[in-house]
Amino acid sequence: MESDDQALRHAIATISQSDPLTKLLEQVKLGRMKPTDAGLRAVIDSWMGTYQKVIEFGGLTKQALRRIDPHPRLAILIEYGVLTGEQQAVAALRAGFEQTVAAAKE
Repeated sequence: MESDDQALRHAIATISQSDPLTKLLEQVKLGRMKPTDAGLRAVIDSWMGTYQKVIEFGGLTKQALRRIDPHPRLAILIEYGVLTGEQQAVAALRAGFEQTVAAAKE
């Protein structure tokens, strides 16, 4: 069984592998890629799916979950027009995160 710290590091590493902010959002900021680009959309969808799986996997404490809170990243993606707050996937990720935090141990 992983320690809390190991589980958190593993969760962060898993999420980071498909994180669109580190590579592709800069291209949107520079105007080299449009927020509606199919490639960017695929990366965003993959990232959100990965994030959802990490959250649903469980085993993280409330404190660890707060460290991987998807809300700030979602806000940036919404700000740049890559996502909208009304999208079902965005709402599902937010709700899944909140439910997992509520159910997690301290």
